[in-house]
Amino acid sequence: FIMSLRPSAKTQAAGAPVEVDISKMEMGQLLIVEWRGKPVWIVRRTENNLADLPSLNSKLSDPNSEVTSQQPDYAKNPVRAIKPEYLVVIGICTHLGCSPTYIKKGAAAGNDIDDDWKGGFFCPCHGSKFDLAGRVYQGLPAPTNLVVPPYIYLSNTRILVGADSSKGVA
Repeated sequence: FIMSLRPSAKTQAAGAPVEVDISKMEMGQLLIVEWRGKPVWIVRRTENNLADLPSLNSKLSDPNSEVTSQQPDYAKNPVRAIKPEYLVVIGICTHLGCSPTYIKKGAAAGNDIDDDWKGGFFCPCHGSKFDLAGRVYQGLPAPTNLVVPPYIYLSNTRILVGADSSKGVA
């Protein structure tokens, strides 16, 4: 009887951590993996992307990631990541669960985005925008930043999404 109450192998696998090889990612590239049925975005940010982040603070609702439920403690920093070069976020808008589009700096033409777009994510359903740290812009429908899932680095080229440690390093 007790064995029948245990989750099935399929259910256990659905919540299992996902190992991701980031060794071949190019600068500016977005890699999408699935964890717990959700898209997880990994973006390899350029030095210019990282340099642009502080200039956006006055346009953001929560530039300092004060809503602590949106990221683990080790990602509560200006870049919202363990290693600044790599952003890891769940690719679901915090407004109504849509999936925003990744739009690089300089590629905003044809979208409802400002000409001074520094790169990030745009949700065409209701117009919410997020920067390349997953922080939400002010005055738009999304109430909070994109969620940073728990993750750790197994090595310099491998991430385990869904695993947690106090420092984010195995």
